[in-house]
Amino acid sequence: MTTALGSRGALRLRLLCSLKSGLEVPRARPAAAFGTSVTSAKVAVNGVHLHYQRTGEGEHAVLLLPGMLGSGETDFGPQIKNLNKQLFTVVAWDPRGYGHSRPPDRDYPGDFFERDAKDAVDLMKVLKFKTVSLLGWSDGGITALIAAAKYPSYIHKMVIWGANAYVTEEDEMIYQGIRDVSKWSEKTKKPLETLYGYDYFSKTCEKWVDGITQFKHRPDGNICRHLLPLVQCPTLIVHGEKDSLVPRFHADFIHKHVRGSRFFFSDCI
Repeated sequence: MTTALGSRGALRLRLLCSLKSGLEVPRARPAAAFGTSVTSAKVAVNGVHLHYQRTGEGEHAVLLLPGMLGSGETDFGPQIKNLNKQLFTVVAWDPRGYGHSRPPDRDYPGDFFERDAKDAVDLMKVLKFKTVSLLGWSDGGITALIAAAKYPSYIHKMVIWGANAYVTEEDEMIYQGIRDVSKWSEKTKKPLETLYGYDYFSKTCEKWVDGITQFKHRPDGNICRHLLPLVQCPTLIVHGEKDSLVPRFHADFIHKHVRGSRFFFSDCI
C-alpha cells in the first residue's frame, strides 16, 4: 500500500504527473509560475467534515489522494509546493479519520475504499469543480481507481502509484510486518506520530492491517479488480523497483486491465 517505509512520499511527480493532453512529461517552467499561498478549510461531506488544502488558480483541478494513515501535509508537501499554480488548482484532502478530518476516528468496513472514493468526488463537487484529475498513491491510488471507474464523466485524467487491485498471501505477510509501528524507521513514523499522537497512530495502523487483510478472503482477493475495465480516463501507472510493500505484479495487473493506460517503471524509486 505505501512505498518503502524509509522513503515515504519520495516519489516526486514533477516529471511524472503528466496531466496535459497525451500524458506527456511537462517541461520545467519559470519559478514565477509557482506560488506558495495555501489555504486550509473543512467542509461537510456525507455526514463528516473533511479537511483539505487548496492552492493555485489554474483551470485544471487536481485532487491529491494520500496513502494509508496519510494526509495532504504528510504525503504531498512537494506537490502542493511545486505543481504549477497557473495551470492547476491543487486540492490535497485528508480522508475521513485521517489527518485533520477527525472526528470520526478511522474505521475500515468492507466498503471503505468505495466510501473514500465517494467522499473524494463529493468533496470536489462541494468545492464546485466540474471535473477533476487524480494523483493517488498507495491507498489513495486504489481510491482513485474506484473513483475513475464509478464516476467516469467526472474524472478527467489520473496518475497512480503504489496501488493494488487485490490482496494475496504475500501481501498479507508484508502487511503483518508493518503492524507494529515501533519497528518503523524514525524518519517514517515521526511525521505520523506528530500528527496523530502515538496511541492513535499505533492503533489505527493495526486496524488498517486488519482492514486491508479482509480482502484476501474474498474471491481472487478482490479489492477493485472488477472495476478496472470501467476506467475510461487517460491513466499513468507508476511503479518503483524499491517499493518494498507493493510487488511489481500489482502495477502490471492494473496496466493490463485499464484500457489504454501507460506504465512508468523506475529502478531508482
